[in-house]
Amino acid sequence: MSNDHIQLIKQLYDRFNARDIDGVLNALADDVAWANGMDGGHEYGREAVRDYWTRQWAVVSPHVEPVAFTTTQDGIVAVEVIQSVFDLDGQPLQGQQTHDLKDKTVMHIFRMEGDKIVRFDISDAA
Repeated sequence: MSNDHIQLIKQLYDRFNARDIDGVLNALADDVAWANGMDGGHEYGREAVRDYWTRQWAVVSPHVEPVAFTTTQDGIVAVEVIQSVFDLDGQPLQGQQTHDLKDKTVMHIFRMEGDKIVRFDISDAA
């Protein structure tokens, strides 16, 4: 099952980078807990995630590139991600208020139940 999860998550990154909100939301559980990398805390439910991304994409243009995947037996997929954040014109950010969004390598932690993501967390890369 973990290879299926990895393929699903790879598709999610592609859809996120293409700004295909509905394509990503379809893979989330109705009551998903999703880390808010901009303001902290979590968003709960698909519509809250949609609202969060809509707010984020009105301020910055993030791009996430997965570089390594690790899976566990209990349905967790950890992904090392290179996060790049640009302004709305596609230029590197310079001296702007970007909350905690900036170029860096982070770990994305996905908790899966069946074929749905039930929780998403962000931590600093080791």
